[in-house]
Amino acid sequence: MINHRLFMPHNSANSDIAPNGYRILSIGPYVEVLIEKQALVRNAWLLLALLLAGITTLGIGSMPIWPKDVIAALLGQGNPMHQFIVQDLRLPRLLAALFTGAAFSLAGCLMQTMARNRLATPGIIGIDNAAMAFAVSSIVGTGISLAPSVMALAGAATATALAFGLAGGSGTRGYRFIVAGIGIGAIAGAVTQLLLSQVSIDVANSAYPWTVGSLSARDALMVNILGVGTAICLIACVVFSTQFALMPFSDQVITGLGANIKHIRIIALVLCITLTGLAVAVAGPVGLVALVGPEIARVFARYRGIPLVSSALTGALVMILADLLGRTILSPIELPVGIVTAVVGGPYLIWILVRRTSRTSL
Repeated sequence: MINHRLFMPHNSANSDIAPNGYRILSIGPYVEVLIEKQALVRNAWLLLALLLAGITTLGIGSMPIWPKDVIAALLGQGNPMHQFIVQDLRLPRLLAALFTGAAFSLAGCLMQTMARNRLATPGIIGIDNAAMAFAVSSIVGTGISLAPSVMALAGAATATALAFGLAGGSGTRGYRFIVAGIGIGAIAGAVTQLLLSQVSIDVANSAYPWTVGSLSARDALMVNILGVGTAICLIACVVFSTQFALMPFSDQVITGLGANIKHIRIIALVLCITLTGLAVAVAGPVGLVALVGPEIARVFARYRGIPLVSSALTGALVMILADLLGRTILSPIELPVGIVTAVVGGPYLIWILVRRTSRTSL
């Protein structure tokens, strides 16, 4: 909920002085945080939308449950059957959608900010496909276990390092970085298909959810790990939000302001790799959430600053709604969430590419 952040020594003389539209929050006797009021209001509305979407998706299914009964079931009250359906069947899937959507969108916002390009998302750069390839390779070789999560992180790190190295002196800037990432993603996707073609149908079916993006029957431990990891990364983004706000400027300007641009980019890359790797380990490469989520957040923020928290919230909302649509639109046939986001996000990506506007997001 913090759009711009400023730490300063606590002083009673300046505790009542804040720029117009901002508020100073004291944390302990030595630190004060500058918070944008509009960001608080905006994120409060997004949290309310998330709550309503969550209650709705918990109540919709083969056995519909009224919202009041959903709330009672969450509190361990009411009909035992409703408690079982809500807590044991639908809530884990909702949490998986919440955490993966927030992770993908937050990673997308960081990547777009580093590259100063709205198309530079982890999926387009190839991080998603590389994480998927490594995760699938672990499944093909060792069976489904915690190994896919570790391998997904390794794949995300490998893709980022390769793209960064192939970009040469441009680093994360410019189209060379994006083109390098697209090539890496294409190779990783081909490796995945090759691995699946060389194993039995049963093993291939067990790895299939990692190739299209699915939230069905996700491992509870991995979802919990993703939730903790996403929360830690989000807190880190808030802590470093002032430094991240400098990334859209030129290196000369950032250096002139006394910041170390290499350290800032390394921190952002580590966060992006962690978020993408964990999310892919849970749901697979869910397409275009990292593109749509940050863009919606920027529209809500009216293109002011880098809405990191808003991006996480909008990404979670997009993922929850996409999963709900996939479960219900062709019921009893279930569409994987990755297919839904691709169908919805594809036209949106084309619209971004063809529209003519003088306003830029970054």
